[in-house]
Amino acid sequence: MRVIAGQFRSRRLKGPGALKIRPTSDRLRETLFNVLGPTVKDSLFFDLYAGTGAIGIEAISRGAREVIFVESHPRSARLIRENLSALGVRNGAEIIEAPVEKGLEKLAARHLLADFIFLDPPYNRPDEYTETLEFLDGSHLVAPEGIVIVEHERKMDLPEFITRLERTRLIEQGGAALSFYQLAAAA
Repeated sequence: MRVIAGQFRSRRLKGPGALKIRPTSDRLRETLFNVLGPTVKDSLFFDLYAGTGAIGIEAISRGAREVIFVESHPRSARLIRENLSALGVRNGAEIIEAPVEKGLEKLAARHLLADFIFLDPPYNRPDEYTETLEFLDGSHLVAPEGIVIVEHERKMDLPEFITRLERTRLIEQGGAALSFYQLAAAA
């Protein structure tokens, strides 16, 4: 695993090793950040179900103002800390070691508005997708022009609309897909 572009371009990241996590492939990460382009610069970026932290670290490398990683597994949270430390990242990164819903509750209590929220729950936990999207839909964590990005299995059928969030784009690559959600115009 490596950082694709930006300040830390081509730097290697520690992989999951024996941890039972599925990092986003370099190719899919590159596709994601090509779509987001320069809008990542100076953004507030949430990396939910962060795993190795590769998505959030890519956002930092591309100039995100702040990245907040939410990860419930202590060994994965330690891996994120190790990857940040190896890159010398001391500012602009925060790790919340908690289940995603609890982490989101903490962020909501701080009245944060995220420009980007990336979530990649375990593929075998479809309930996590639904619960997290519904929480985000009912919260005020998504900035008015913010984007929620969901990595999922290509064959998984996510809703087009929730209440306030609507899917605006779907990119399929190999067995994975990225669904992009934004606040609906009426919201």
